[in-house]
Amino acid sequence: MPLVSNQSTRIKFCGITRSEDALLALELGAWAVGMVFHRESPRACQIDDAFEIATAVKRQAESVGVFHNASLDSVARIADLVGLTLIQLHGDEGPDYCAEIARRTGCGVIKATRVKSPGDVLDLRVFRTAYHLLDAHVPGAVGGTGSTFPWEFARSHAGPAPFILAGGLTAENVVEAIAEASPFAVDVASGVEVSPGIKDPVRMRDFADAVHSTDPFVEDFDDEAVFGSETPE
Repeated sequence: MPLVSNQSTRIKFCGITRSEDALLALELGAWAVGMVFHRESPRACQIDDAFEIATAVKRQAESVGVFHNASLDSVARIADLVGLTLIQLHGDEGPDYCAEIARRTGCGVIKATRVKSPGDVLDLRVFRTAYHLLDAHVPGAVGGTGSTFPWEFARSHAGPAPFILAGGLTAENVVEAIAEASPFAVDVASGVEVSPGIKDPVRMRDFADAVHSTDPFVEDFDDEAVFGSETPE
């Protein structure tokens, strides 16, 4: 049975490599933009470009750096150079690593896991980070694969952090995903691209519109019933 939330679902546009895509993300109400710092990723962002992106969204959205099994020193250096506000760890980093990177950088940490079963989701409970992220498991791939996982697995999430839902989300399936998983935020990369790292403005708008269509709303009320029928003198 789908879960029900009375909170608006946030949007994280990930794999951003261009300032113009970051600015459009802001226009569309994004909560966060993600930049990948993993050399093997087709969406890897150069430091100079990342700095421009983080500057463009400063104080308006979270600047997320995505890392995979990087050294503490490397993550801390990039966080400082770029001006990141959140660090997403997408590898085998343990709880102690997460705590140390938060201490060194002052950034919140998003701990990601690639989900094969409900147990993978439950295992996140030992990570006392700012957020958790649930992504699809694809052998040999880190993320951005366009693959989904059974969204009902997300119901095994036991906290203590809010979770972000990722993995193959598009404008066509995100409404169903939100209804099934009730995430704090949704994360999209390949689902709004024309090629890795290059976003499609139309797909970005369609995705944002789909997410916003799930926002809770306040029904119109009867003014007369609330305030009375008499006209003030």
